[in-house]
Amino acid sequence: MKKYIYLIILIILLTTISLVFFHQKNQTQVIEELSPPPLLTERTETILIEPDMTFSTASELAGIDHTLMMTLLETAETIYDLSNIRAGKKLQYVFDITTNKLEQLIYPIDTEEELFVIKQEDGSWLAERKKIQYDIKIKTVEGVIESSLYESAVAQDVDIRAIINLADVFAWSVDFGMGIRQGDTYKFIFEERYRDGQYIMPGEIIAARFVNDGNNIEGYYYNEGEDKDGDLIDGYYDPEGTSLQKIFLKNPVNYRYISSGFTTGLRYVSAFDVSTGHRAIDYAAASGTPIQAVGDGQVISAGWNGSYGNFVSVRHNSVYTTNYAHLSQINVKYGEKVSQGDIIGKVGSTGFSTGPHLHFEIVKNNTKINPATVDLPSDKAVAEENLEGFKQAIIKWQEALRANPPG
Repeated sequence: MKKYIYLIILIILLTTISLVFFHQKNQTQVIEELSPPPLLTERTETILIEPDMTFSTASELAGIDHTLMMTLLETAETIYDLSNIRAGKKLQYVFDITTNKLEQLIYPIDTEEELFVIKQEDGSWLAERKKIQYDIKIKTVEGVIESSLYESAVAQDVDIRAIINLADVFAWSVDFGMGIRQGDTYKFIFEERYRDGQYIMPGEIIAARFVNDGNNIEGYYYNEGEDKDGDLIDGYYDPEGTSLQKIFLKNPVNYRYISSGFTTGLRYVSAFDVSTGHRAIDYAAASGTPIQAVGDGQVISAGWNGSYGNFVSVRHNSVYTTNYAHLSQINVKYGEKVSQGDIIGKVGSTGFSTGPHLHFEIVKNNTKINPATVDLPSDKAVAEENLEGFKQAIIKWQEALRANPPG
């Protein structure tokens, strides 16, 4: 009998608890349903900068009067000159929704930083640069080259900017214009940058592997921190910590210029040949294609040079000089110092030339040598005290690069 009484009491208790819980849940749902959405405190006017548009006209479109426009311009001047805004970018004017007063201005300086001009509590304005915060996804791409790196990547719908970045990593080791072979393979791991869920651009290449004519080259990005001047110490290094950067670039015509025209690469007009006296490499390229100095140095000749036509010669050190001939335009002067990658002129067909091309020579101790085969060591490396940290940092990327090679 007692057993049944206890059972009945238990059933009553459970029913009561269920009713209380159901009532509270329903009450909570009613409260949630009745709660108003959060109030907006600001609105944003976004102005797309058109060609010939000034900061003044953009501000006027956003409803900013001349006095405030001048205040914004003067406040930002030491951080970024807003008179230099560029077409295609956007200015964001953020207003207080209650007072309809401007609270801040935002402008993208470049892909890494934005300018903020912010109203302070005392009514004054403050300008500052802020690093853009991207959402990062890691992507891996690999392939086998049939005609060019560019075409191989496009076939996989890879952002061409990522391919140009890859070519930049190996610019000292691989001639992407003329040194690519059918069957070469590549694999690289890189960042993709997103904002507000939208893909923006490729970011840093983390690790990359290229097999060119049987020669395996690997590069890993590593950041050692800052030097005493606050400059970043970083770069791409092989597995032993030696920098991929060398005294000379492999190609005097940057890959970004030959890929932008949807070409399959440059081609030889004629190659280095001692027997015929043609001790140079000729790169066929469209007239006007930019030519870059393959290394740091000083211009020792810039002008007309007989059969060479418009001619530039750069002395790099006591051993090496490079020569660039048949130019349509010369961008440097005698005695000028140039850095690796600087544009020193443009491809042309001046002098004794049958068509647009760059005649390129490397001279070592007054003797012309074959630019295609010269291989100079790097004089840069990860600092000895950071070497073990570097090797530990790249282990997982080494494993990822070497897994399931294409081909």
